[in-house]
Amino acid sequence: MKFARSVKHEIAKSCRPFDPIQRFQKSGFDKVMMSRPIKRISMSTKHYRQKRDFRRTDEPSGKGGDSSRNGAEQPVFVVQKHDASTQHYDFRLEVDGVLKSWAIPKGPSVDPKEKRLAIPTEDHPLDYAGFEGVIPKDEYGGGTVLIWDRGTYENITDKDDGKRSMADAIDDGHVLVKLQGEKISGGYALHRTGSGEDARWLLIKMDDDHADARRNPVSTETESVVSHRTLDEIADEESGGEGRGDG
Repeated sequence: MKFARSVKHEIAKSCRPFDPIQRFQKSGFDKVMMSRPIKRISMSTKHYRQKRDFRRTDEPSGKGGDSSRNGAEQPVFVVQKHDASTQHYDFRLEVDGVLKSWAIPKGPSVDPKEKRLAIPTEDHPLDYAGFEGVIPKDEYGGGTVLIWDRGTYENITDKDDGKRSMADAIDDGHVLVKLQGEKISGGYALHRTGSGEDARWLLIKMDDDHADARRNPVSTETESVVSHRTLDEIADEESGGEGRGDG
């Protein structure tokens, strides 16, 4: 299977000496995100709700159903550009009724040679996939959120007797998905290296027909796939220019 062969090659390379943390220390992102426990990958949306005051933020509470799926038969994914204390991209996959989430400091790549650091964050409700707007500065994650890409995905994580469930794949630290988005598509691997407090995840584009080392969509395709606005335009229109991040 072409997907399996290509991802084995990329994961083998990922085991070479590689310090993704050092790459981002100068930006300050490590101080904001690295202290978040890896175990958050298994949290329910209860923890998401506890961090937010829904009287002040327009973020979905998770009680309104999954309208963001828009009738999709396959599970959905979304990539949200988040201009919080440090700008990053949130990569979310629908798994067992919630959005499993990772923060990607540099955003997803379409180049199989690029290994992008992926930091697990708390589970989000499904309807968060449709959220775009401004989170008040003094609220958790304060700043502007833009829907950078969205679509559906297929779980292609194999095991000896068939497909491994997404929940099991995440627990095992090895996830293969085939995305069908507007900006990024094809196979991606999420791979955990290390264990305990030293565990780190990497997001790697698989070498398929959608791979293109010449493209850098996080730099060249900055508008929302929903509203076609930029972060600045969303901030200006929805908060009178006061919606930029708090750091």
